[in-house]
Amino acid sequence: MSSSTPTESPTRADLFSDRLAAVPRDPGVYTMRGKNGQILYVGKSVSLRNRLRSYFANETRLTGKTKRLVKLIHDFDYIVAESEREALLLENSLIKQHKPRFNARLKDDKSYPYIKVDLDDEFPRVYFTRRRSKRDGARYFGPYASAYSVRTTLDLLKKLFPYRSCTMKITGEEERPCLEYHIKRCVAPCTGYADKAEYGKVIEQVVAFLQGDTNKVVVELQESMSAAAENLEFERAAALRDRLNAMRIVYEDQKVVGISQEDIDVIACEKGSDEAWIDVFFIRRGSMVGRDNFIMAGTYDDPDSHIIAKFIEQFYIDSNPHMPRRILTQTEVEDASVLEELLTERRGARMEINVPKRGPKRKLVDMARENAVQGLSQLKLKWQANSDLMSRALDDLQDALSLPAPPYRIECYDISHIQGTSSVAAMSVFENGSPATSQYRRFKINSVEGNDDFASMREVLTRRFKRLNSIREKRSKGEKPEREADSFGITPDLVLIDGGKGQLSSALGTMLHLGVADIPLASIAKKEEEIFVPDSSEPIVLPRNAPSLFVLQQVRDEAHRFAITYHRKTRGRTSLKSALDLVPGIGPSRKRALIRRFGSVKAIREATELELASTPGMTQRLAEKVKDYL
Repeated sequence: MSSSTPTESPTRADLFSDRLAAVPRDPGVYTMRGKNGQILYVGKSVSLRNRLRSYFANETRLTGKTKRLVKLIHDFDYIVAESEREALLLENSLIKQHKPRFNARLKDDKSYPYIKVDLDDEFPRVYFTRRRSKRDGARYFGPYASAYSVRTTLDLLKKLFPYRSCTMKITGEEERPCLEYHIKRCVAPCTGYADKAEYGKVIEQVVAFLQGDTNKVVVELQESMSAAAENLEFERAAALRDRLNAMRIVYEDQKVVGISQEDIDVIACEKGSDEAWIDVFFIRRGSMVGRDNFIMAGTYDDPDSHIIAKFIEQFYIDSNPHMPRRILTQTEVEDASVLEELLTERRGARMEINVPKRGPKRKLVDMARENAVQGLSQLKLKWQANSDLMSRALDDLQDALSLPAPPYRIECYDISHIQGTSSVAAMSVFENGSPATSQYRRFKINSVEGNDDFASMREVLTRRFKRLNSIREKRSKGEKPEREADSFGITPDLVLIDGGKGQLSSALGTMLHLGVADIPLASIAKKEEEIFVPDSSEPIVLPRNAPSLFVLQQVRDEAHRFAITYHRKTRGRTSLKSALDLVPGIGPSRKRALIRRFGSVKAIREATELELASTPGMTQRLAEKVKDYL
C-alpha cells in the first residue's frame, strides 16, 4: 500500500522564480498585473531584478499596501530603460495612461484648465481653455485645479487690464464701442480707439501679471499715467490712476515678507485614508500670485516623500509650462536628484527642490501644510454632509458587521500614555456619521499602574457602562435618572475599540461581565485597517475607498485625537509640578514666597534653615521639612 506525502502549495516566489532569475539588473519600469491582465501597479528601479525580487522574498518586510498588491499579482512584465531618468519618465507616462489603482496619481489630471493668451491673433484674447498645444504660439498659464480657480483669476485680470473679451474680428471700423468700454473694461480696438501697439501693451501687462511680475506692471502704469497727465489727457490719466491703485492693493496683498525676488512654488500634503490633499502656493518675484489644491488618489500607506514626488512628476514634467526657480516641500522627496535633472531640462535653467528648516520659507511651508490639513478636513465634512451617501454607508456597515440595525450612534474608545505615565482615555461619538462633539468624554485612568492598555480599557468600559446600567435600572423602575441627558445615558448602536483582536477580546470580556452583551462590539486595527468582531476568527477587510470604512476611520481618528489632546494636557500639568509640591505644609503661597526670594529649587536646596525660616510665611519647623525633603 503506497502512501503519498502532501506537498505544500507553491508560493508566489516559487511560481516566478525562473522568470525573476532572468530579469536583468538594468534600470527600467515594471508593471504588476492582476488576474484579468489589468495593470495594478507601475514602478521603476535602478535594478529591475532586485526590485522585483523584493516583492516576493519576505512578505513580513512589506508595507500594508504592498502586501495587498502582492496577493493580487498574477503576472508582471518590464521595460528596460537607458537610465533612471528615462525610467522615471516612462513610469510617469504609464501611470497617466493606465491609472493603476495602487499608484499615487493626480485625479483627472488631463482635464485641468488653463488661461490662454492667444498671441497669434493680431489683437490677442485672454480666455479659459482645457486644451493646450505646444505649437500654436500661445502662452498658457496653469494648470489650475478647477474651472472656478481659472474664472476667479480671469475676473481679477478683467478688473485690472482692459483687454477685449469678445470673439469678433477686429477691423477698427465699428461705429460704437460696447458697454465694456464705457465701464473701463476694454480699450475698444474694434472702433480704433486703441491701435495694435496700445492694445499690445495691455496684453504684455496681462502676461507680466500672470508671471508674477506685478512690480513691472505698476511701474509701467505710473509712467503711462504721468505721460497722459503731461499731455492734458486727464480722463485717460484718471483711468490709469484707478488701475494703478487697484494694482497696488493687489501687489501689497501678494507680497511675502522675507522672501527675495525669486520664483518659488511651495508644496505640502496631508494624507487621508486612500487619497491626499496637495496645496501649492505660487510665488513669483517675491509675491504670492496664486494658490491651488489638488487631490492625489491611491496614496494609502505611501509616505509624504513618495506622494509629493509623484505630484511633482505629474504636475510639472507633463503639465505645467510655467516652471519656478525653486520648489519648497515639507519633506525630502524620493528621487530628488533625478527629478531636479528633469525639471532643469524642462525649464531650460537650473531648478531645485529644497526643504527649508527655518525662517520665512519654513513658515511658508508650514502655512501650506496647515492649508492642506484644513482642505482635507473640509473635504471630509462635505462628504459627511451628504445624507444619502451617509445613509448608504451606515447600511453597508450593518451588512458588513452583521449588526441588528444601522449604527446610528457609534462610540469609539482609545487609550493614550507615554510608557505607562499620565494614562488617559477618550470616547468619541458619531451620530448619523457626523461627530457629536458635545457628547465626547475623557477619562483619567485611576486603577492601573504602568503600561497596561488592556486593564486601562477595562476600567474605562466599566465606568462608562456601569453608568448606563444604573440609568437603565432607574428607568425600569419608573424613576427619572438625575443625568438622563448625559452621553452615558444613551445606548450606542456600535462600540468601536482602537486596536486588534487582543483588544477586542479584552473589551468583550468586560462587556459580558457588565451584562451589556446586547451592544454590538468591534475593533479596528490601524496598520492594515482590519476590522475584528466577536465570534469571527478572520478580520473583515472593507474596500479602501468604501464610505463605510471611512466612517469607522473618522470615529477612530477622532477618539485618538481627543485622547492625545487630553494626555498632553495631563502630562503638562504633571511636568509643571515642583519638588516643593511634595513637601507637607508648603502650599501655593509659601511656594511663591520661596521662589520669589531664592529664584529656583536649586537655590532653595542650598539655602540654610535660618534663611528658609526667615522667608515670609515660613517657620523653623517648615524650614526643617523643606531641607529634609529637598
